Amino acid sequence: MRLSSSVFASFCLLIELLGIALFLRGFFPVPVKSSLSSKSKLSDLPAEPFAGNSPNLSKVPLPLFKRVVIILIDALREDFIFGPNGKRFMPYTRHIVERGSSHSFIAKARPPTVTMPRIKALTTGSIPGFIDVVMNLNSPALLEDNLIWQAKNSGKKIIFYGDDTWVRLFPKHFMEYDGTTSFFVSDYTEVDNNVTRHLDSTLKRDDWDVLILHYLGLDHIGHISGPHSSLIGPKLLEMDDVIKKIHASLISREAEGTLPNLIVLCSDHGMSETGSHGGSSEPEINTPLILISPIFQRKVGLEQPAVVEQVDLAPTLALALALPISQNSVGHLILAVFEEASLREQLRFLHINGHQLSSLLRDSNPNFHKEDGYEQFRMAEKAHGNWMKLYMEGNVSEVLGNMGKKLLKQYLEALQAMSVALSKQLGKYDMYSMIVGMSLILQVLVHLLLAMPEALSRAACVDVPMASVFLSLPFYLLCLLGSSIHVLVCTSAEASCYFCSLPWLLAFTAILFSSALLCSLVAMAARYVSIPGSPQPKTSSDWTLSELDILLLTGTAGHTLSLGASSFVEEEHQTWYFLLNTLCLAVFQDVCRKYFRERRRPEDDPLLPSIVEEDASQVTFSPVAELGVSVGSEKWLALATPILTLACCRLLRSLNQTGVQWAHLPDLSHWLNSGDHKVVLSLLATLSLLLIFLLVQRRCSLVSKIALALGLLGVYSYRAAVGNVLFPWQHSGRSISKGTGEARFVYIFILGILFTGVKDLLRSQVMSSAVEGRRLKSRGLWEVYSGVVLLVALLFRAHNLPTLACCLLIQTLMAQFIWKKLHYDAAQTTIMHYWFGQAFFYFQGNSNNIATVDISVGFVGLESYVEAPAVFLTAFSTYAGPLLWACHLVCYLSSERDRAALSLGHGSYCFALLRSIPAVFYVVLVTTLRYHLFIWSVFSPKLLYEAMHTLVTAAVCLFFTFMDQDRT
Repeated sequence: MRLSSSVFASFCLLIELLGIALFLRGFFPVPVKSSLSSKSKLSDLPAEPFAGNSPNLSKVPLPLFKRVVIILIDALREDFIFGPNGKRFMPYTRHIVERGSSHSFIAKARPPTVTMPRIKALTTGSIPGFIDVVMNLNSPALLEDNLIWQAKNSGKKIIFYGDDTWVRLFPKHFMEYDGTTSFFVSDYTEVDNNVTRHLDSTLKRDDWDVLILHYLGLDHIGHISGPHSSLIGPKLLEMDDVIKKIHASLISREAEGTLPNLIVLCSDHGMSETGSHGGSSEPEINTPLILISPIFQRKVGLEQPAVVEQVDLAPTLALALALPISQNSVGHLILAVFEEASLREQLRFLHINGHQLSSLLRDSNPNFHKEDGYEQFRMAEKAHGNWMKLYMEGNVSEVLGNMGKKLLKQYLEALQAMSVALSKQLGKYDMYSMIVGMSLILQVLVHLLLAMPEALSRAACVDVPMASVFLSLPFYLLCLLGSSIHVLVCTSAEASCYFCSLPWLLAFTAILFSSALLCSLVAMAARYVSIPGSPQPKTSSDWTLSELDILLLTGTAGHTLSLGASSFVEEEHQTWYFLLNTLCLAVFQDVCRKYFRERRRPEDDPLLPSIVEEDASQVTFSPVAELGVSVGSEKWLALATPILTLACCRLLRSLNQTGVQWAHLPDLSHWLNSGDHKVVLSLLATLSLLLIFLLVQRRCSLVSKIALALGLLGVYSYRAAVGNVLFPWQHSGRSISKGTGEARFVYIFILGILFTGVKDLLRSQVMSSAVEGRRLKSRGLWEVYSGVVLLVALLFRAHNLPTLACCLLIQTLMAQFIWKKLHYDAAQTTIMHYWFGQAFFYFQGNSNNIATVDISVGFVGLESYVEAPAVFLTAFSTYAGPLLWACHLVCYLSSERDRAALSLGHGSYCFALLRSIPAVFYVVLVTTLRYHLFIWSVFSPKLLYEAMHTLVTAAVCLFFTFMDQDRT
């Protein structure tokens, strides 16, 4: 079966996507859970240890608090309270911490630091799986044993106001609730007012036991303008007033002889230096945990907060409210909360916690008896029994007290050791699904490599021997072997396996397909095996590699190998910056060799193709025609292009600090976004938009030029409406709006330009004249590209508009003076576009950390959260750099005279190969390093980025295929 290179590349990437999806499903483990399907019950609590004949010591501990108010301020960093600005922005809270009856801690959140997994950790005490990052957008009901269910089951009345993630996780659990949308980040005022407006009436009522408040405004401000924004201070003061109001109300309603109330001030995660979250940097994982109650001793000054794990709150609150600890909790008690309880009660609480942890350890680890914590707990439990015997005999000596304190220390050490052991497990990998997925993508990569001579040939076609494969004996033997292995694994596996859970028909279809791929691979490889007396196929032995080819191949291979080191993954942008600088120097050398070292004979073709008399009907890039450049100055502009590219790249590196090691350092974006430099930012945005218009409009129709101009004006108006830049006539006191109207105004022009471009592309397919068809196709592609540029301009923040302008400037100069003049082939041009796209991904401020994903762009022009457009806009903005360079590549290759179809096929194949090599290498790598120390903080986020990048590349290759469909 003969396929064009573009069709072959698209098929390969689609199969690779299926393999990666299956691998991801197996790689991201299911969190550690008890084997018991039922939830914990008070009747399951263990009896107090007792040496000898045990009396009835299994009574349930009494609650320590009457009411609990949980105030969760989303994205509240610990330095917002404990830092130098704490007294300024949260004076009342800081006073409670320093002089009040409280306990203060720094609670460490485990990555991924996004809301839904953190709420799970706070309520279940377990560590959610990393794949919960994906589930964060659509949280299903939480069926796992948790604190909210236990409270409701015990008859406690719970009221909730705030982030509607709680409502989705705990449906029918709240006596009363009012949820607010968490993903509409443009709103940081109403989202909190909708919570606070219920406080006065609720605090006066006596019909509730637990009140949960989840404030989102601070998190939304962080996404919009970062942790150093002028909006942060007023929002923290607002939260401080809320805490003051709640504390004063609870104190005034304290009655003599009743249990005290408890206020829990906490956060789900922190906030990075860019205002986002999701990663593992210190500002993201360090959150404040402040417990306020009259039962606690008053403080005499600011003490260094102790460090606890975020999961420790769940078992602590459970026992403080006389509730069972959730079965899957890996946290241990915060003993300071129980400081006023008797020594016997404290030991009882620790024993209950230890019994729960040891039971979970037995269920999840076959070698539990080898764990130090388990052995320590058994020894402490035995010593506890001896202590209880002396206590029950009425011994009140000082020795008994010392024994009890020593026992407390033993228990705490055992609990901490078991908690660490359980946290390290995280879950169990689904190795069968991982292996099946990995085998699929490995076969795809080998197919791509074996097809290289044919895919890059003049025919640009690949002969895939699928028909003969289905009639071969090895295919049926492989099917039988694969089916046998599948049945054996699925019937004997102790752990659940996703691939085994698929319907048998679907699973066997996958096995048949994988067997066919393997047989096809062997058949293709057999063509290159030398058999005496058999005719040899034409190979690529006559290929010669230039210096630039060696650089491109070495750079691609070097980057792939660098992914094996965690530091190179964290700072991957440095690799691409280095490769891009090296590429510019190599191109500069080629330019010098072309214009200043080569001697031309008079009878040779002219050095500059632009001065050759050409058919006016042919569509091509011409500096003379398009930029008004004189023939004599072309070589000097060609010489200046690599240097100017280097200068632009150096400027863009300073615009956005990214990565991990130096992300905290100040950069130009911070300087521009500060309130003192809004005028400079406004001028820079204006100049960038003007340059964008000049570079894009040159090949558009008149209607598209007008739409583009109005659209870019709308972009500036939108940024002015949301307060990023200034209008010359704008009053400084003008209130900031959401800019919804202005954004929708721009969307109209984007859709208009895209519609015009698509219309021309469709018309080009039915034109009887080939010349007119090429002209329409070229114009249609450029107008689609213009629409993409306008959408990127709308989504990019104001300080990133120079990034877009520099991208377009480099594309124009390279197309006019480098790729065309130096006669680079389609493969070389494609690799260069890929490199530039990767570099601009990081120039935008992206990294391999989830925290750098700017989710605020998903709500540009939206009044409320709508999942589909929000996800699309966020993904589009994140991968704007690679997409812009891919779109430009299609426009450029389609403009090449006489070999546009050939170039598109070569470009599509190269794109697929460039994406498959690092993706396959990285999948194999993370399988090997799945127990690495940094697997969840460094390698796993990068794996998600690789999967998403493969999806984007598959979409690009499908577009290549559509543009290449005029080939037969």
